[in-house]
Amino acid sequence: MARERKQNNNGNGKRLATQQSVDQAVKSICDIMRRGNCAGAMQYVPELTWILFLRILDEKEQREEQELVALSVPFRPSLESPYRWRDWGAPPETLPAGQTNKRHELQNAPQNAFFNFVNTDLLPHLKALQNRPGASPRQKVISEIMTGVERVRIDTERNFLDVLDKVHQLTVEAVDPTHVFTLSQVYEGLLLKMGEKGNDGGQFFTPRQVIKAMVQVINPRADEMVYDPGCGTGGFLAQSFEHIRDNLGNDATAEQLETLKQRTFWGREKENLIYPIALANLVLHGIDKPNLWHGNTLTGRETYGGLFEHAPQTFDVILTNPPFGGKEGKEAQTNFDYKTGATQVLFLQHVIRSLREGGRCGIVLDEGLLFRTNEDAFVKTKRKLLDDCDLWCVVSLPGGVFTAAGAGVKTNLLFFTKGQPTRKIWYYDLTDVKVRKKTPLTLKHFEDFLRLLPTRADSELSWTVDMDERKQIAAEESRPLKEQSTTKGQQAAQWNERLKDLKKAKARDEKAIEEAEAKVAELTREARDLAAKAKEIEDAVYDLKAVNPHRKPDVDDRTPEELMDIIEAKGHEVAEALAVLRSRG
Repeated sequence: MARERKQNNNGNGKRLATQQSVDQAVKSICDIMRRGNCAGAMQYVPELTWILFLRILDEKEQREEQELVALSVPFRPSLESPYRWRDWGAPPETLPAGQTNKRHELQNAPQNAFFNFVNTDLLPHLKALQNRPGASPRQKVISEIMTGVERVRIDTERNFLDVLDKVHQLTVEAVDPTHVFTLSQVYEGLLLKMGEKGNDGGQFFTPRQVIKAMVQVINPRADEMVYDPGCGTGGFLAQSFEHIRDNLGNDATAEQLETLKQRTFWGREKENLIYPIALANLVLHGIDKPNLWHGNTLTGRETYGGLFEHAPQTFDVILTNPPFGGKEGKEAQTNFDYKTGATQVLFLQHVIRSLREGGRCGIVLDEGLLFRTNEDAFVKTKRKLLDDCDLWCVVSLPGGVFTAAGAGVKTNLLFFTKGQPTRKIWYYDLTDVKVRKKTPLTLKHFEDFLRLLPTRADSELSWTVDMDERKQIAAEESRPLKEQSTTKGQQAAQWNERLKDLKKAKARDEKAIEEAEAKVAELTREARDLAAKAKEIEDAVYDLKAVNPHRKPDVDDRTPEELMDIIEAKGHEVAEALAVLRSRG
């Protein structure tokens, strides 16, 4: 299995100086994986995740070791030889003259020696790191990223070595940051492929432009704890990190950067496939310790909690996109005040509970949750939201934003602050934007919204709903019905007492008893119906769907006579066309 040795600097001697060159390098890796038994993105992205992560980790640790040695500070590596990328992954031809490594030894060994080392030595070693006494946070991250990797999925050693060669080129040193995206953004492009329709990964991926807009609105700061209870691939946490880091700029202190990379970002993810991808994504963005809990957020059932130790009970900022349309069982529902199978309703309750007083939240919710008032849990959850939090903004997104990700539901963005009840809600309507695969929603579509947001100004696309006024109107409309219901209930009680007396009488008057029973049933039914109508009016307050009052209804004002004339004219056109066709026959 020996391969020709070529001496150069990063595997091919080229510097990746344009975005196109980086994209082409990543595409070539994916092409090898596709021909090597990883047909779709849901197969090749997880495989590339752990390979790319170990490559970047080794480069990071080499840089850290050089910096600490220069300061005469001891360095404790996460990995020792032969488990570092430079040992088993780096092409031998990229090593300094005279040096060799484990990969060179394996390439010159009998066939399958390389796969035997990776599958039976390297992978078990990496997965066991977290169980060592005194394991570092980074070693725990490494183990969790590797937790779902049982063996190399690529079919042959030749294809696997080709992938290693090309991944070795994707270095911070080789990628020119002045002209191209960082590696983290390249990786996000791969995650987007997982989110495309047909790849089954859309439920874990929120469009980057939506995330950017939400982070910009919530504006997380350096001294705040940021949390996503259903973090998927980690998009909200990664974007929040970039937002805070960019706002700090060159004024950031070493202590601030340390806090930002170690203790700021917290999240939860249930899916075994996605959890390690989220960890790798956050590490690639520069978060050294992603504090991610692996398990079911709603049931509390834990798979792995080693990275979530010392988590706060409540958070300053929550940014999240809970799963659409999910159904939860009794185990999840028992943890919540308002019980329902609807996943997003339970997530909203969790978010309200997890937000500290004064904390801010941006959340994606489907339209059904906003307008449904026919189930108690929906109404009570929204009532709690408006009672405990100031819901200061709702953005109605256009249809199709999540269609590429396999979710065709209509969605909204909700922004609120915990600690004060909602008095007024400012709405912004983006539903006129036509979103398609080649014309996705972009940050530019949010420009007018972001311009109007500070003053909550009215426009053709924005308006304010006075919740106090809405509640007052509902109370006035429901009051007479409630009073009538009370009266009917009292009358039913009086008739019920009379019925008891009739039944106790020595000479039973069956006809009178029958009439009294009918009257009790009638009055009880009327009282119940009136109370239900009153409740329906009061619950309608919590229909929070965005209905633009400035939008002119598309009404057909043609008269019946005009419509009949049009139909007759069209009939003549059809008859003439048929006559022409028959004459040609």
